[in-house]
Amino acid sequence: MPQTILIVDDEKRLVSLVQSYLTQEGYHAVTAYNGKDALAVAEKENPDLIILDIMMPEMNGYEFMRAHRATKDTPIIMLTAKVEDDDKVIGLELGADDYVTKPFKPRELMARVRNVLRRVGKNEPKGKTLKVSGITLNRDSREVFADERSVDLTPSEFDLLAALMSAPGRVFSRLDLLDVIQGVRYEGYERTIDTHIKNLRSKIEADPRKPQYIETVYGVGYRLRKG
Repeated sequence: MPQTILIVDDEKRLVSLVQSYLTQEGYHAVTAYNGKDALAVAEKENPDLIILDIMMPEMNGYEFMRAHRATKDTPIIMLTAKVEDDDKVIGLELGADDYVTKPFKPRELMARVRNVLRRVGKNEPKGKTLKVSGITLNRDSREVFADERSVDLTPSEFDLLAALMSAPGRVFSRLDLLDVIQGVRYEGYERTIDTHIKNLRSKIEADPRKPQYIETVYGVGYRLRKG
């Protein structure tokens, strides 16, 4: 059964173009033209991935992510005409897994779609459970518990945490972590990783301002504290 992808954008010609490319790639593409309608479509179709424009009428992409992320962890690729790093960081903080800046080449977007879906559905060792200090991560069920409390993570956050937990004490550079989420290196890539780490800390740390699990190694990157 083909994977379902929801395209959300108020530019109908762009939606039609992306839908055509996705269909050619073998995906089932559904559409919405604003964030409000997209919430209803997402609830009905339960898509495997969402391609989401930011600037839309009725409910913009940021508002959609806030509402959708309250109950779902569907992977999201942002479409944005804005080039400022701050705008991209806002989307990442709200739970986006990747972004593409308009105008873009359809082939680039298809590559991002494949990468994100590959990360989410990649074959992990069955029943593989990682336990470090008070954190438990199950690669099979993609569940995470911090101090026996269930934690909902986006696909990118999960993959980053799994990498850190696979080698407690090892320092991962930002480039190492960018490779984990298969991101595309660009001028502001460091802020992308820093944003994901900030989000992770807000979810697993008792006090994100004084992290007990994920440590910053200044000038290098991050590591998960041993026991």
